[in-house]
Order: sequence, then C-alpha cells, then structure tokens
Amino acid sequence: MNEINNIDQTDISRVLLVGVNIDDNPDFETAMEELESLAEACGMEVAAIVEQNLSTPNPAFYIGSGKVREVQEAVDQMDLDYVIFDETLSPSQLKNLQKEVGVPIMDRTNLILEIFSRRAKTREARLQVESANLQYMLPRLVGMREALGRQAGASGSLSNKGTGEKQIELDRRKIEKRISELRRELEAIEHDRNTQRKRRNQSALPQVALVGYTNAGKSTLMNKMVETYVGKEEKMVMAKDMLFATLDTTVRKITQNDKKDFLLSDTVGFISKLPHGLVKAFRSTLDEVRYADLLLEVVDVSDEHYREHMQVTAETLRELGAEKIPCIYVMNKADLVMQKGELPKVDGDKIFMSALDGCGLQELLRIIKERVFSGNRQGSFLIPYEKGEIVGYFNDHATVISQEYLAEGVRLFVSCRESDYAKYKEYLILED
Repeated sequence: MNEINNIDQTDISRVLLVGVNIDDNPDFETAMEELESLAEACGMEVAAIVEQNLSTPNPAFYIGSGKVREVQEAVDQMDLDYVIFDETLSPSQLKNLQKEVGVPIMDRTNLILEIFSRRAKTREARLQVESANLQYMLPRLVGMREALGRQAGASGSLSNKGTGEKQIELDRRKIEKRISELRRELEAIEHDRNTQRKRRNQSALPQVALVGYTNAGKSTLMNKMVETYVGKEEKMVMAKDMLFATLDTTVRKITQNDKKDFLLSDTVGFISKLPHGLVKAFRSTLDEVRYADLLLEVVDVSDEHYREHMQVTAETLRELGAEKIPCIYVMNKADLVMQKGELPKVDGDKIFMSALDGCGLQELLRIIKERVFSGNRQGSFLIPYEKGEIVGYFNDHATVISQEYLAEGVRLFVSCRESDYAKYKEYLILED
C-alpha cells in the first residue's frame, strides 16, 4: 500500500535532502547533518541538498514555489529516487509535493520509521514499528498513493463493497482494522513483559538502565560489562557505528563476588524529533527505563553537539515520566578529546571514560554500587538450623561479613537490602 515502505534494500537509492531554516535557527545545520546520517543509515546515497531560509513554512509545499521547481529540476537531471524533507510534512503538503515533483516524498518521521522497520528483529519490535507506521500513514493516504480517490466500482475489483465507495476509504478501513489487531497483540506482549518485570522485582535486584542519544555507545558499554563481569559471548548485544543499531530492550544480570549484583538493561536510542508515534509504540519497551533504580545516560562527549543530545535525552525522559530517576552521566569516547593519562575522570555525577576499551569500567561499577546499594543495612541474624534456606538466601543475595555456627543456629553478620532486612527482622539479634 505504501510505496515508500517498499524501498529496495539491495540497490542504493539516490536521494535529495531538503531543509528549511526558519528564522535563522542555530540548530539548522546540525539537523541537516543528522538528516544526512539518517539517510545513510537507511542505505541511501545523498546526491544533493537543497536549503531555503524562510520566516514561516509555505503552507502548501513547506518550501517556496520556486524551490519546488528547483527540486523538480534536480530530480529530473540527477535521476533521483526520493526527496526527503527534514521536518514532518502535513498531509496536504505531502500530496502537493508528490504531484509536483513526481518521485516519492519522505519526511524525517517517515525516514526514521523506515530505519526502524529495517532494524526490527523481534516480533515485538516489528509489531511496534508496524503500528507506528500505520498511524503515520492514516492521515496521509492521499499523498502516499496515486489514484487513491478512484471509484472502486470503476475497475470492478471491489464491487461487493458498493459502487460509490472510494478506494481511499477502503484502505483507511483496512489500516484501522490492522491497527486494532496490532494493539491487541501488543497488549498481550506487554502483559507478558509485565509478568517478567514482576519476576525480576521479586528477586529484589537493583535495576540499572542505559539511556542516551542514538549511537552514543550504550550497546558497546553493555557488551563491555557483559564481557568483563559475565563472560558469555552469547549474552552480548549488537553494537555498530550506526544510528539505531539496537531497537530491542535487552536485560543482563551483572554478577560480582561481593554479591552486589544488579540488572542492566539496554534500550532504544533517542534522537532529535523522535516521532511521537514511535515513542508511544515503544512505550512498553521503554518502561524498563521508568522502573529503573538508576539511569546511566551514555553521552558521546566527542560529538560537538553532545550538549544538545543531552537536552533531547532529558526531554524524552520527561515524556516517559522518568525524569526524577537518579542518573549517572557516562561521558563516553572521552579518549578522543582528553589525554589518556587523564582518564578515567570522575566529576560529581559524571564519569569520563571509554566504553570501547573499558577504560573507567571499574570506576563506573564502583559508582553504580555506591548509588544502588546506598540503602543497604547491616545487622546480625540468628537463623535456626531448620531455616537453612534463609542462610542460603543471604549468601546468594547479600554480603555476609561473618558467619558463626552456634548451638541455637547460624549467626550471620550481613550487609543486605532494606527489603531483606525487614523481611527477616524476626531473626535479628539486638546488639548491646
């Protein structure tokens, strides 16, 4: 139905990028550079870029009528496959541009949706992307397909639907039906995810979530932690130098000899102007962030725009309702902007390090433990011998400082979570 979503992934498409600088926006050049990176992440070749300064976008074409002719001439001369706009186009703008330019028109939202569609591997991610895609398409059917307004009865292909019904209405009904089906499937998956989350909560292990701008190094940090403290290659996640390399949330248990274990989750990266439909569709996946005890915001400090990336991350966290969760800022790739002898460097709630070579990993782990186990309590417990499973629990989930076998049972002096301290309070020995 949507020709844009049938982009040939074997041949490289040649595209033209279009951007409008509204009132000399200081972030315009950055946005255009990012649009080019998004196109490349989608396997496209950027053949040309057209820019225009305007006080307000043209309501009919987004760009001025003269620029429309310039775009049309460039498409004809360079034999381009797509024209991509940096902002989200309205349904009428998309329809008008499609008619004038003659090749498929994409906007930033559509481009990100296409990337997500290609990256989605699990069933949940594919369903989430399809749902967001269909919700994007619904109001834009007129501009995304030629001759959608023809009468169904003219061809006779859908005459059982009534000779006066327009094809676009039939397409709209199909999309709405499919969106409802996807909603039900995703609700079932979300129920399973909530069950898994409750199970993890019952384990009382602290939950730490990696967040940050796309391609900042979250998956690289996850893999370095798994390699160092888990040692199982099959537990690693895909990490590539590309935008949105990872869509699926992955949770791994980081195990230590001091029994201060925690769960580490890797989530989809954020980006400027991340389509609201995608945030909504991936909300159940991103809920891992909302339920975390601690956030690790990974920042590519070597990127000159890293401060703007941090602002985008902060805005997305607010949208998710996770802005109040304690956060450590992992200033990644610091080896590219600082002397090696200066690393790792801890400055308040920031740590400057390199996830790729593991420089600063031990210091980061120490900070994580200080934060998530800061509420631990120490106490002496006298556990009857018939309650040996409690002794085993403390040995597995707490730091046993001393253990002594007495006539009445096993005396343990432990540092444990507040929840475990309260749970086994009846076995506490009151010290003089």
